[in-house]
Amino acid sequence: MTLQSTGPLVAPEQVSANLESIRSDDHDYRLLEVNIQEDTDESGHIPGAISLNWQRDLRDTETFDVLSPEALADLLGECGITRETTIILYGDFFNWFAAHAFWLLRYYNHENLLLLNGSRKYWLENGYPTTDVVPTVSERDYEIPEPDESIRARRSEVEAAVESGSCLLDVRAPPEYRGEILAPPGWNQGVQRGGHIPGAINRPCRDIVQADRRFRPRSELASIFDDLPKEEEIIVYCRVGERSALVWITLAEILGYENVSYYYGSFVEWGNAVGLPVESPTSANLR
Repeated sequence: MTLQSTGPLVAPEQVSANLESIRSDDHDYRLLEVNIQEDTDESGHIPGAISLNWQRDLRDTETFDVLSPEALADLLGECGITRETTIILYGDFFNWFAAHAFWLLRYYNHENLLLLNGSRKYWLENGYPTTDVVPTVSERDYEIPEPDESIRARRSEVEAAVESGSCLLDVRAPPEYRGEILAPPGWNQGVQRGGHIPGAINRPCRDIVQADRRFRPRSELASIFDDLPKEEEIIVYCRVGERSALVWITLAEILGYENVSYYYGSFVEWGNAVGLPVESPTSANLR
């Protein structure tokens, strides 16, 4: 069985049509639902999907850094995943946290990755099958991976980008970018100062998806980012990193930008750091 996909995106109808093969205990495919909440709601999950919690399972809860190679290998092995497994990711909130998992797995050089186009909400709204049965899978051995540092920007590299004038892309909502609010309404703020990293331009993450939560067509995505340097350094960030992961996928995996990195610490790190500057916007920064 081979899923038809468009780059990193796989259509819900493709997943639904191949559910029997995908949900089997064979290690060729594995569905992972990634969310921030312990439970979603009573509507269930895609049959065969294993639930992961972004805060608990996909980061080091003591350092707030990415999982170590050893911890990730243990987690994936427990999920019945090998280096050859095609992992299909999806979740709530426009796939924000599933996108973070996608970036994390790509950072650790897992090759076969797909993101369900439309997220969990689209799946539910269009009547695709769900279940409340928690799957059981056979554990596998996952080889301890090596990270690809070229797709991760650390704070020192962001500071260097500010100095050099490299492209910094803030994908938060405009009121966050302007410093009018510190987080989306209803979310833990986690940051002490409003504004954005000096020199950053604003391209809201929400603009890349349609009302039904599926990605916009490639031509429309290209027009959103058509003024960005395709072969030069671009660093994307948001508040805690989930929305910027979705834009990283758009630039690096869908549009083919060659030098895009993801600032894992994002504005929670930058905005809370002593001595780092924060800027208010000008009309030239907005679009």
